Amino acid sequence: MDLFNVYPLFDIEPVKASGCTVTDANGVEYLDLYGGHAVISIGHSHPHYVENISSQLKKIGFYSNSVQISQQKELAKKLGEQSGYNDWHLFLCNSGAEANENALKLASFYNQRKKVIAFSKGFHGRTSAAVAITDNPNIVAPINANHEVEILPFNDLDAFKNSVSDEVCAVIIEGIQGIGGIQIPDAEFLQQVQAICNAQNIVFILDEIQSGYGRSGKFFAHQYAGITPDVITIAKGMGNGFPMGGVLIHPKFKATYGMLGTTFGGNHLACAAGIAVLDVLKKEKLVENSASVGEFLMEQLKQVPGIKEVRGKGLMIGIEFEQPVKEIRSALLFKHHIFTGVSGQNVIRLLPPLSLTMEDAQAFLQAFKDVLQGA
Repeated sequence: MDLFNVYPLFDIEPVKASGCTVTDANGVEYLDLYGGHAVISIGHSHPHYVENISSQLKKIGFYSNSVQISQQKELAKKLGEQSGYNDWHLFLCNSGAEANENALKLASFYNQRKKVIAFSKGFHGRTSAAVAITDNPNIVAPINANHEVEILPFNDLDAFKNSVSDEVCAVIIEGIQGIGGIQIPDAEFLQQVQAICNAQNIVFILDEIQSGYGRSGKFFAHQYAGITPDVITIAKGMGNGFPMGGVLIHPKFKATYGMLGTTFGGNHLACAAGIAVLDVLKKEKLVENSASVGEFLMEQLKQVPGIKEVRGKGLMIGIEFEQPVKEIRSALLFKHHIFTGVSGQNVIRLLPPLSLTMEDAQAFLQAFKDVLQGA
């Protein structure tokens, strides 16, 4: 048997990692400015993270959600305290796509509707409903195309007002669009959408899977706009590499047995990983570090000639060029040994661990300038 070939792969095999450094099978060290698609939040192989998972595995690694798992309550308590959503509820699952599926299902149970409004260039996952609300026809199979979804222009309040009706179940938007090129929703737009949703009994879902957990310099990116959605979805940085996701749920929603469910979500190992992440975020002030190092990076990048636009908040940064960036990214990777990401053809995407230091940021900036100057 061979692998199903759906990923274009670099000829690099990471075999160990620490902090913001990844080492490949040939002993070459790379500065990680991408975090494996924004997954590595507290740094690779953080000692507290490793110890928490290891010690948990020696006790019990898994049992189903038919028994008491006290680690789930500890995780929920710490997440509520750090995010500012203390009186909300948490449903634990395995991935961002699963979090969005459950958020949409919860919304539909709540108001008994089924139409969803999403926005252009958004990305919400690759499962059934999550694909349907994602603005990428290349990943929508015919079986996914039967959901009632309307995809509207991003940040277009008039288009939104014209599409709202009493048939709309939910509105979903990313705190900051990641795959869409680090596009930030206007604060006024989010505020108006929230007000309209509240008036129309529409469930307002904030997808913070990539932009959450401190990546933006606040715990959640939507907190810059001063709004409170009805549901927040999380994953990626939540487990620092251990697969987990979650749905933060406003107290107005009432749970019933069997409404939502999962086999692996909230297992002992996942919770050990998630608790360790929150411990480190708090102790090492990584949300604050994300804000300060990210601000420095963006200030410096805006002074570099040849860049069309720099967008972002915290350590979620998009660098847009007029021309395709494939050669720039390749030079950073193979000449300077720095991992970065892309969005589309023209945007370099930076999503490093939130522990990125000023020294790491300066090393990237120097390499980036060298690449652009052809050095």
